[in-house]
Amino acid sequence: MDRTSTEHTEAMIENRTFDEIAVGDSAALSRTLTADDIQLFAAVSGDVNPAHLDPAYAATDLFHHVIAHGMWSAGLISAVLGTRLPGPGTIYIAQELRFLHPVSIGDTITASVTVREKRAHGHVLLDCRCTNQAGVEVLTGSAEVKAPVEKIRRPRIEPPEIRLSRHTRFQELVAKAAAGTPPRTAIVYPCDALAIEAAVEAAAAGLITPVLIGPLDKIRAAAGAAKADLTSFELIAAADAPASAEAATALVRAAKAEILMKGSLHTDQLMHAVVNPMTGLGTARRISHVYMMDVPGHDRPLLITDAAVNIAPTLEEKRDIVQNAVDLAQAMGIERPRVAILSAVETVNPKLRSTLDAAALCKMADRGQITGADVDGPLAFDNAVSVEAAREKGIISNVAGRADILVVPDLEAGNMLAKQLTFLAGADAAGVVLGARVPIVLTSRADSARTRIASCAVAVLLTRGRMAGAAGAGSATA
Repeated sequence: MDRTSTEHTEAMIENRTFDEIAVGDSAALSRTLTADDIQLFAAVSGDVNPAHLDPAYAATDLFHHVIAHGMWSAGLISAVLGTRLPGPGTIYIAQELRFLHPVSIGDTITASVTVREKRAHGHVLLDCRCTNQAGVEVLTGSAEVKAPVEKIRRPRIEPPEIRLSRHTRFQELVAKAAAGTPPRTAIVYPCDALAIEAAVEAAAAGLITPVLIGPLDKIRAAAGAAKADLTSFELIAAADAPASAEAATALVRAAKAEILMKGSLHTDQLMHAVVNPMTGLGTARRISHVYMMDVPGHDRPLLITDAAVNIAPTLEEKRDIVQNAVDLAQAMGIERPRVAILSAVETVNPKLRSTLDAAALCKMADRGQITGADVDGPLAFDNAVSVEAAREKGIISNVAGRADILVVPDLEAGNMLAKQLTFLAGADAAGVVLGARVPIVLTSRADSARTRIASCAVAVLLTRGRMAGAAGAGSATA
């Protein structure tokens, strides 16, 4: 008698013992292949062949594409054997599989096993088969297992919820920034391997044209340690870190560099030269720092300001901090960013200065002192990023729950928020300093290569946006 079991959703899972199994018995389950499945397969197996993960490669490397996605199908066979026939208690002995047809994202695969033969010592031979939604065989083969001898019936355990940490926004950002002429970028004091690697990576990505400024012997020694070829890079000699910073700012003032990028000197050494009232790069705008955060699971990038430059900004300084972040968001393609002024509460409290500043900044936006954005506050963090949280509090706002820019009360709050998102939520943070004549990229030894590249991409987009704005203004004047 042929007994067939298909995928089910009962609360209990039950095996078939060797004595219960008959030749001709079969079981099956179906599942649709998703992009997440492929990412998880790569993470578990360590197989990151582009043919498996990138459809563009898959089109030109069909063999590896068939094997990679076929192995996912083979996993469905294993699931049938381990949960349905014979089920819990089964021991794998051997398996032979033939991969016959590509499996692509969106295909619904039905995996089935059928008992061909019962052997001595509890061994069972099963025919295995996977077909797609069109009935085309994508995999065939056989499996030999040792069936359980004791009956097992237990509650079905739901698989754990897994969240993939993707950083596709940074990939898109880099692709957008690389689609133009790489701006000349002054790399200040690149005298260790990491600084050289950052310059080389950004140049290789088509983002910048590096100009390396510092003691030439140290730069070349760092390049040797990084195994980097500097033949195509321009080098400018400077005696030490402070002299390198001064030379870099002079290069910008002479319109021979469009971006500054920190090398291996201390941030305060670079910024001292930048803010020098006589020879620096100051403008009428307060200099401030913005982190662009790519947070896995969040539906939009988050710009956090200021977490690195202004310790306890005044209301006037916060106005510039907000406007700097708005300009950056627009350069990234957010036409009218939503700005949340953060505090611990959502109502104005005279005892809490951050709420007073938030109210004042909102009124400044109403009066045109902050332009190009929707501004609301005070808002607690949850109400700024979660529509549900804002709804529960009864907050009616175009910004609440949908903020693009988070303006923190002070540097301590911003620094802690950015690092919490990085180390607890798996976020990547690309940082840039704004308000000077040119964007300034502040790299850190703790930054990943992806973060360094993304930081350069942000600076490039901001530079390009400024140039476009200047060209538009000149055209209008003419």
